[in-house]
This record gives sequence, structure tokens and C-alpha cells, in this order.
Amino acid sequence: MKASGTNDLRAFVAVAEQGSFSKAAERLGLSPSSLSQIIRALEERLGVRLLQRTTRSVALTEAGERLLLRIRPALDELDAALRDVGHFRDRPAGLVRVRCLRLAFRTYVERILAAFHDAYPEITLDILVDDAIVDLVAGGFDVGFTLGEVLEKDMVGVKLGAEIRQIAVAAPSYISRHGRPATPKDLHGHNCIRWRWPGRSLPYNWEFFSNGTWVEVEVDGSLIVSEQQMAIDAAVEGIGIAFWVEHAVQPLIDEGKLVPLLQDHSAPFPGLYLCYPRQRQMAPALRAFIDFVKASAVTP
Repeated sequence: MKASGTNDLRAFVAVAEQGSFSKAAERLGLSPSSLSQIIRALEERLGVRLLQRTTRSVALTEAGERLLLRIRPALDELDAALRDVGHFRDRPAGLVRVRCLRLAFRTYVERILAAFHDAYPEITLDILVDDAIVDLVAGGFDVGFTLGEVLEKDMVGVKLGAEIRQIAVAAPSYISRHGRPATPKDLHGHNCIRWRWPGRSLPYNWEFFSNGTWVEVEVDGSLIVSEQQMAIDAAVEGIGIAFWVEHAVQPLIDEGKLVPLLQDHSAPFPGLYLCYPRQRQMAPALRAFIDFVKASAVTP
């Protein structure tokens, strides 16, 4: 039983909620006779009867109903306070809620999960992998992985690895049929495999760096997907031109399945960041996860 000094009150709540001394005793790990003695001593101390007992049932008196109404939220708050104090244990434990872009999950998180679990078996990671850009705090997350260009100003940002760049790619079979675009504007004459950023109604405009400035190209094509890997797979099949992070498609380029395009018009931009709200006191479980990611992060 939790919180020494409140055992009799917790025993009363258990009986009231279970409606049975035997069931409450099983829940509390006590014998029914011991539980009955605890309740009897509480009633004697308070000078009122809290429970009406029969051979078949247990019911609350008016005084019991009023006491239950007042102490149940108080005991819940006490348990929450004790859990908070538990954050200061030497061995980190608890729940860490993580929101992660797919690219960040594959690059930095997926490969450390086994090692992190071995190092901190008492920490539970609740990971949502999603490419939507959302408010981390409003979503109830402790830590996130996002792009540097959309990093919120009030967040602590930890850069992971080097800058990244996106490039256009197509299969040799597509190029043999339709040729190569020489400039970003030439993409208007090609079948481009588009990607819709989650939470947005229109497909993402491809971004290039030309004549010293960033430009957006509103491409067109016969296929729109919700996940970048789907676009890359379609490009390998010769359906059209895809646009994605260079290090993610480099293995397919090395294998000859894809050919890079418009590289002179592709420039690096801030890469992936680990981010979390500024806070005076950080839970050990969250600190352990952040430190583990930082120590494991390498340039893609």
C-alpha cells in the first residue's frame, strides 16, 4: 500500500470502489479480516459510520459518500506528487513522449532503440513518427526531431549531424525516354512524383538554389503520395522524377537505380534538430534520452 500515513484512507477508498471487502483486500494485498479492522479503526477515530455492511454487500453511508468525494482527488494528487519526486531517483525511469519526422527516425532514432533499451530498461519511449509540423508542447510531447528551418524560437535546439540537401532523381529508363531537365524550370515538362506534406492540402513545392537565391517550383505529375519513400520507389520504377534528401537516395544512386539531376541547383540547408522546451528542471528520463541521442548522433 502506498504513502505511509494514508493507508486507512486508501483502504476505505478501495472498499468503496470495489463494493466488497474481499475484492478490496485482494487489490490491496491484505486479508479481509485485516482490512475490516483498518476500516473499523478509521470509523472509531472519526466517530462516524462510513460503511453499511450486510452479509452480501457493502454500501456507503452519507458520511462515507462525502468523505469519498473529498479524499479521492486528494489521494490522486498525492500519488502524482510522489511520482514527481520519483524523477529524482538515481536510476532514470518513466515515460518520454517523442515526436519524430520520418527522416529523423530512420537517421537517428531507429538505430539507437535497442542500445537505449539495454541502457535504460525502466524508461518507456512513446514515439509518434509523423511529418506534420506541430506545436510540441500543445501536443503533449517532451522532445521532438524537426528541421532547423522550422525550429520554434522558444525551443532548445540541438543540431544533429551536418546540413542536408534535396536533389531530384530519376531512373535511367525514365531519362532515356524523356531526357534530362537542364534547369528547375524544365521540370514543368516532366512527370514529377509529388509529395503532400501532412496537414496541408497542396503538394510540396520543390526548392532549388539558383542565381544566389532560393526558388520554389510548383511541379506537376500523375502521382501524388503521402510518404517520401513511396515517391522514391516510384522513381526507381521509372514513373517519373522524385525529389528527396541526398543521403537517403545515395545508395540507390550508387547501385545505378537512380540518376541525380539538377545538382548545380541544389544547395544545403539546416539539417535535423533535436528540440525540447526550455525548463528549469528536467526529468532524469528525458535527460537520459537527450544525452543518449546527442552522444549517438553522427553525420548522415
